[in-house]
Amino acid sequence: MLDDRSRLLLKMLIERYIADGQPIGSRTLSRAPGLDLSPATIRNVMADLEELGLITSPHTSAGRVPTARGYRLFVDTMLTAQREELAAPLLPADQPQKVIASAAHLLSNLSQFVGVVMAPRRSSVFKHIEFLRLSERRLLLIIVAPDGDVQNRVLFTESDFTPSELVEASNYLNANFSGMAIEQVRSRLRQDVDKLRGEISGLMQAAVQAGSEAMTQAQGEVIISGERNLLAVSDFSSDMNQLRRAFDLFEQKTQLMRLLDVSSQAEGVRIFIGGESQTVPVEDLSVVSATYEVDGQIVGTLGVIGPTRMPYDKMIQIVDITSRLVSNALSQSGR
Repeated sequence: MLDDRSRLLLKMLIERYIADGQPIGSRTLSRAPGLDLSPATIRNVMADLEELGLITSPHTSAGRVPTARGYRLFVDTMLTAQREELAAPLLPADQPQKVIASAAHLLSNLSQFVGVVMAPRRSSVFKHIEFLRLSERRLLLIIVAPDGDVQNRVLFTESDFTPSELVEASNYLNANFSGMAIEQVRSRLRQDVDKLRGEISGLMQAAVQAGSEAMTQAQGEVIISGERNLLAVSDFSSDMNQLRRAFDLFEQKTQLMRLLDVSSQAEGVRIFIGGESQTVPVEDLSVVSATYEVDGQIVGTLGVIGPTRMPYDKMIQIVDITSRLVSNALSQSGR
């Protein structure tokens, strides 16, 4: 536990480092308004903070910089996010995809870092399935969700099906399984296999498998905006290895999706600081994220990715308000 003096000194050191980007020395802090301590006293307190792993001295510099643990203490116990109004443009409420893309741009523009949005989780329930013959042993599977979203997949089959057989298969699926989740359909088809002709049964099972893959891929969409903003951040422009790792994260998206999925398991704004765990794989990156809802149900996650030396109070406001804007826009678009 830190005493009030140590807590205040750590807060002032982090805020000054966030603003200046340079190691902070005791003499610099002694000049700060509201801190009536001598440089010698400040040096002693800083030594204690360093021993606790909250700050560190880079190279041979006399100044100190925050560690991941120091940032964590700062954002968890010291930060008070003010609910200031941001002059944010209204998001379009006519199409969900436009809302998501606009939200990523909005996050990037307001933060001057990277905006990221995980697209809403879509229901795996289907309303209608149809087969269209493209050529011999090549079909187009069309799946329509209850909200009108359409997913298409090309199927390659062992047998060549006639138009009447394709109609028979789609009619059976629509009559017996419309309104069910894909996984339920898969289970029920296994039970019904004896009632169906072998070729038709195989076609239906292939359709269910392709439908499941299509909906899974649709759920995994991540929109990223403003990656180039990191090029202007001195923390990265001076360390090409860190910058390369950051861009690898944006390129592969798998780890980014995992991070956003973790974020969706709790309400409110969450902060992940690189270096404190493997959750954020780039040491100098931090992620400020929040969930967004449709009609009270959490459906996705959005956030800002930037350097650990970021103004967390402002980022929390940006992410919090954007999540509310997105929730309102998506809830309205569904009505």
